[in-house]
Amino acid sequence: MSDDILIRILLLPLALLYGLSIGVRNLFYRIGVLRSVRFDLPVISIGNLSVGGAGKSPHIEYLLRWLDQHINVAVLSRGYGRKTEGYRQVSVIDTAEEAGDEPMQFKRKFPGLPISVSESRALGVPELVKRNPDTHCVLLDDAFQHLAVTPGLNILLTEFDRPFTRDWLLPSGRLREWRAGFRRADIVVVTKCPPELSAKQRQDMLREIDAYPRQRVYFSRYRYADPYDLLRPDVRRPLDRQTDALLLSAIANTDYLMKYLAGELRSVQTLEFEDHHYYQETDLIQLERRFKSLDSLNKIILTTEKDAMRLELHQEFLWKNQLPLFVLPVEVQFCDQDEAAFQADVRKFLMEFKV
Repeated sequence: MSDDILIRILLLPLALLYGLSIGVRNLFYRIGVLRSVRFDLPVISIGNLSVGGAGKSPHIEYLLRWLDQHINVAVLSRGYGRKTEGYRQVSVIDTAEEAGDEPMQFKRKFPGLPISVSESRALGVPELVKRNPDTHCVLLDDAFQHLAVTPGLNILLTEFDRPFTRDWLLPSGRLREWRAGFRRADIVVVTKCPPELSAKQRQDMLREIDAYPRQRVYFSRYRYADPYDLLRPDVRRPLDRQTDALLLSAIANTDYLMKYLAGELRSVQTLEFEDHHYYQETDLIQLERRFKSLDSLNKIILTTEKDAMRLELHQEFLWKNQLPLFVLPVEVQFCDQDEAAFQADVRKFLMEFKV
C-alpha cells in the first residue's frame, strides 16, 4: 500500500465528518431551511468541486474576452487572501493585499470592466449592480459551493488528470463536497487536457463523468504565450531549448505547467509554496540563492500570472538584485469543435434569460 493511500485512509474519519457537515448544509438549502437568492439579471458561476488548480481564472478571462465584445459584463470574487473586508470595487492601482491576487489579475487585464470583491456574494451582487447599473451579466468567481446565491448558469471545472470522479473529500483528498454535488452544474468543462486529445480519451472521460442528459460536457486546454518581464512588461523573452529556468510558484498544482515547460526549456527547477502564499523577503532571498546556484549561463526565473500579482509587492527587492523574473501568460483554448458549442450554450442562456 502506498503512503498516499495510507494517509488518506487514516484521514478518512475526518473526511466523513466534514462530508456530513457539508451534506447537512446542502440539505438545508434544498428543503428551504437556508434560503438562496436569485437575481433579476444573468449570473454565471464558474467554480469546481476541488480546492484550486482547475483553471478558474483563465476560464473567467476567456468569458470576459468573449462577452465584453457584446454585453456589459462584471466579475464578483471573494478576494481570497486579501487584508481588507467587505465589498470593494477593485482599482488598477490596488494591490493583491487589498483585493486578492486573482481579482487584481482580472483588473490588470480588463481595466475597463467592473471587478469587485465581497465575502458575501448575496450582498455583493446587488452592491456591484448598484454601482454599475449598466451591467448586463455578472460572473461569480469560485462560487460553486456558495449556495446562498442560485446562479442562472452553473459552470463546473474539473481537471483532465485529476477529475472529481477520482478524488476524496477533504482532508483525505481535495474535494470540498461530495462528488454528487456535480449535479448542480449545467455545464462541465474538463480542463488542462493534453495538446492532442484523442477521441478515445474524450469518450473515456465522458463515461467516467456520466453526466445527466441536461448537462453538457466540454474539453479545454491551455495555450501559453511568450513570458514578459515583471518589471518591464513590454520586454518579452521566448522560451527555447538553450535556456534553463527556475519556476517560482504558489499555486495549487504545477503538473500541467511543468509538462509544458519540460518541452520548451533545457531544464526546469522549482521553488514552490502553498497556494496564494504571500511572499516574504526571506522567500526572495531564498529565490536569489537558488537562482545564483543554478549552473547555467543562460537562465531565467519564471512565475505565473497569479503569482506576479503578489510578487509586485516586492518590486524594490527585484530591482535591487536584478533578478530576471518573467511572467508566463496563459489563455484557454477549447478542444476540437467545443468552442462553438460552448459559446452557443452561454449565448442561449443569456438570450433566453427571464426575470
